[in-house]
Amino acid sequence: MNTAEIRYIGNLRTESVHVRSGNTIVTDAPVDNNGKGEAFSPTDLVASALVSCMITIMGIAAQNRGWSLEGLEGKVKKIMGDNPRKIARLEVEIQFGNYVYDKKQRQILEHAASTCPVAMSLHPDLEILLTFQYPQI
Repeated sequence: MNTAEIRYIGNLRTESVHVRSGNTIVTDAPVDNNGKGEAFSPTDLVASALVSCMITIMGIAAQNRGWSLEGLEGKVKKIMGDNPRKIARLEVEIQFGNYVYDKKQRQILEHAASTCPVAMSLHPDLEILLTFQYPQI
């Protein structure tokens, strides 16, 4: 079974259907590349997929240990490069809400994030700046 089915719907837009669930995502070319920027661009999805994967793998690590990650949030800023046009850098910030973790817990969660499957699948030339923001004690 296919994972997704994607079709061009015109005006530099695509529609992707997740085969198993039927959920859809529309992409639009960004303004700086002839589009209207009215939806995620394909490269925006790569950036979002990275952070979603990091949070998911951190969630698995936490769940397996009985820890809570409720309130955890991630942000990503994508910086494009030229010649060739590609994602040059992703600046990722993970914010931990109100939960306090000790040094060992932080190491486990940070390792989980940095070794998620999407991070491990991206080209090594892609710079990923990953920061973690913990609550002040």
